[in-house]
Amino acid sequence: MKKVLLSLLAVAALTFGAKAQTEKGKIILGGNVGFNSTKVDGAPKADVNFSVVPSVGYFVGNNFAVGTGVGYEYDKSVSNSNQRESFVVAPFGRYYVNLTEQFKFFGHLSVPMAFGTQKDVNANGDTGAKEATTTAIGVNLAPGFAFFPTKKIGIEFSVNGLGYNNLSVKSEATGAKLKTNSFGLDGNTFAPKLGVQFHF
Repeated sequence: MKKVLLSLLAVAALTFGAKAQTEKGKIILGGNVGFNSTKVDGAPKADVNFSVVPSVGYFVGNNFAVGTGVGYEYDKSVSNSNQRESFVVAPFGRYYVNLTEQFKFFGHLSVPMAFGTQKDVNANGDTGAKEATTTAIGVNLAPGFAFFPTKKIGIEFSVNGLGYNNLSVKSEATGAKLKTNSFGLDGNTFAPKLGVQFHF
């Protein structure tokens, strides 16, 4: 009888732990870190892309969190003769739907904004003078699944979803602005994102 009661208590504790992760008042910590280096044949140096955007969110209601990411992006493209550095702010909203006690589906809506500079890169791959200031503002909606092996850790699998981006490049020399708008659906299941979120 004692074994049965202990088993029931353990299951109840696991169930409570899974539900408690996305309850009102909880905090979620995570972020995005990326690095990529590509060497084009004949180029003197490799193209390098690096980003780090830690994020924090707060559950304003059961299963609904709002928060923001703040970080830095660096993209040096020798093949395109430019280098961009940006300060990034990415407010977001996220809603979870329970599938089981440990598995949840979520929708993640973010508004990433990047403010930075663009510099010239010469034929030898050396960075030169500042050419322009850049501003990028977007909206992204991405679906995903979260698995909670413990009450404080969520392992997430997601894909890119529906997205819009507006990029403005203002020339340092002339003051002229070049704007580019892009919109698309990128639900590529062959390029998934795997991440970890911490819940407190």
